[in-house]
Formats: sequence, structure tokens, C-alpha cells
Amino acid sequence: MAKPAAVESAFDVAYWFNDTALNNNEYLQPQKLHRLMFLAQAYYAAMNKGRRLMPSVFVASEMGPIEPNVYTAFSKGRPDMEVNLFMADGVEEFLDTIWRRFGHHSADRLTQLTKATLAYKAARKLGVRAEITLLSMFVAFSKGEDTPAID
Repeated sequence: MAKPAAVESAFDVAYWFNDTALNNNEYLQPQKLHRLMFLAQAYYAAMNKGRRLMPSVFVASEMGPIEPNVYTAFSKGRPDMEVNLFMADGVEEFLDTIWRRFGHHSADRLTQLTKATLAYKAARKLGVRAEITLLSMFVAFSKGEDTPAID
């Protein structure tokens, strides 16, 4: 039986990355947001025995991995909604690690990194918008093959 996700929704993580970028005087492009969220989900699973960071589904779009619900909600800018900005123990520190490791990269660079992962490639073989399963993320990022180092 799968453990519950560490946060309530993917929007909690999306807002966290958006707020962190704003605090660093940076505009967070939508594509960059999705790549950071994908990396966060994959690394969290790899570091926590397959547990989800957020209850979400990532799909292999032609642009790279996206979370379609967040993509639609943010299509006209940051949506006005209630999110939980109080993260469970260790989650904010984990997200901060992802930001420090990958936040300085361009959206294009993060797209290259994520499209090179075995998890993305496997889903892409199934077709556009095929789900990138948490299991494939866990396996690919646990092995560390074709995935960027987090340290």
C-alpha cells in the first residue's frame, strides 16, 4: 500500500517554487516550473523509497514533462487559490535543495536534463501525453542513469 504524498497538492509545490523565485527577484517561466516540479517529484521518490512528494500526474509532452492540471491552472498566470504553504517536516528543506541545485538553470537546460531521463523517454515512446509513472521516476532516479546529480 502506497504511503500518502508529503504535501496536499501539486499547487502547494508550484506556489512554493513561484514564491521562491519571486523572493530571488526571478521570473519563473512556466516550462521551468514544470521541470522543477518533475525533478522534485522524481528525487523525492528516489530518496524516500518511492513515496510521492505531491499527488500529481506528469505526462510526456513534446515540450518535456508537465503536470497537466498545474499547466492548465497557470496558463493565464498565477491562479488565485488557497494553498497550504506550511510544508511537512523536511519538505521545505528538500524543495530548497532542488531550488539551489537546479533553480539557476534556464528552462531550456532543465528541459534538456529532464527529456534525457529514462522515465521521460519511456513515456514518450508510448506517445504524446503518456503518463510518466512514479515507478519509472523512482527507478530512473534511484539508479542515477541519465539523471543529474542532486548533490
